[in-house]
Amino acid sequence: MDLTGKLLIAMPAMSDPRFAQSVVFMCAYSAEGAMGLIVNKPADGLSLHALLDQLDISHEDDSTDLPVHFGGPVENGRGFVLHDGAHHSSISTLEVNDAFGMTATLDILEDIASGQGPKQSLVALGYAGWGPGQLEAEISQNAWLTVEADPDLVFGPQDDCKWEAALNKLGVSSVTLSSEAGHA
Repeated sequence: MDLTGKLLIAMPAMSDPRFAQSVVFMCAYSAEGAMGLIVNKPADGLSLHALLDQLDISHEDDSTDLPVHFGGPVENGRGFVLHDGAHHSSISTLEVNDAFGMTATLDILEDIASGQGPKQSLVALGYAGWGPGQLEAEISQNAWLTVEADPDLVFGPQDDCKWEAALNKLGVSSVTLSSEAGHA
């Protein structure tokens, strides 16, 4: 099982409020652990425009007035930009797959501010991380569903609709899900 480039969808009974109704894009997955970004929870009161101001990065484009997302509870002061696979940072980009890349260096924010950034992007503070075997255990305990990532869903502007949209990709609705795991 390789979850790199997939979406995790929190089940309705998710007990951790930080992950309740979350959709997590998986940036990396291996035997050493997993790393992802929550893509449907904007950080309260923080926009990209304000973040660029805090970092003294000049910008003029109105497109910088986008939300900054709560990427997860790990290193929540560190920034990550999930973006389309066509953009590559001059310093370092993790190529997740053909459709997605992730960059955690300031140059991508400078590119976005100058209008030279990726066509599609999502800025997040913090990330979701799992140690070896931890995510697999959570999946087997019915905490997460998995589905193929869709750029329109990941980068779409309607954060409050992403959880249900991700479930719909599986052909299910949140009202039909059970919080009990089934084991044959």
